Amino acid sequence: MSTNHWNSSSPQSMIWSQVDDYMNELLIPEDKALEDALQANAEAGLPSYDVTPNQGKFLQLLLQIQGASRVLEIGTLGGYSTIWMARALPEHGRIVTLESEAKHAAVAESNLTRAGLMHKVDLRTGPALATLPDVKEDYPEPFDLIFIDADKPSNPDYLRWALRLTRPGSLIIGDNIVRDGEVIHAASTDPRVQGVRTFLEHIGSHPRLEAVALQTVGTKGYDGFVMARVTDAPMAK
Repeated sequence: MSTNHWNSSSPQSMIWSQVDDYMNELLIPEDKALEDALQANAEAGLPSYDVTPNQGKFLQLLLQIQGASRVLEIGTLGGYSTIWMARALPEHGRIVTLESEAKHAAVAESNLTRAGLMHKVDLRTGPALATLPDVKEDYPEPFDLIFIDADKPSNPDYLRWALRLTRPGSLIIGDNIVRDGEVIHAASTDPRVQGVRTFLEHIGSHPRLEAVALQTVGTKGYDGFVMARVTDAPMAK
């Protein structure tokens, strides 16, 4: 989760971070594999766009509640969120994770190997829109959850693919949709904002999706996510 204009030194943002720290200390035990992954990401110079610990735990709990065994992640970065989700899967489960940057993918593979999870992970390198056709070919069974956390201008295209790769009852999660509040500006010249706006509009109007969007604050500032559930309504022609 990343933001555009967040001031981490403002009094309000300091409170957000302190509350996150308090809640995480109570509810999320320290975890060496996850901490090592974040350190490796930083040492490799990867951008700090990872989900926060409470967001990672939220994804993990969603998968466990759903009884998921097949997950697609669009946007791996250094594999921090992948670790959270892979741990929620049964031993026969599989998470396919797509990363456009070879450097990021190499760091992710190292982190996932160190965490003992690569046997559950299919890590593919290259632009997601180029690798998704192969994913559909290789995984004919629908995914239980798709987590979209990659380049925002492509979000509408990722949604179209997500609808082809899911079933009634599957969840589609889109991260970073508030953009520090910029999402409300229809005249924005930021392609990321416009990508998110189109993404949300398509979700809201699609006959096979029921969805909710939530704003979030915390150590990564002000943002939010959308969660959509695929229904059994017929596909629009």
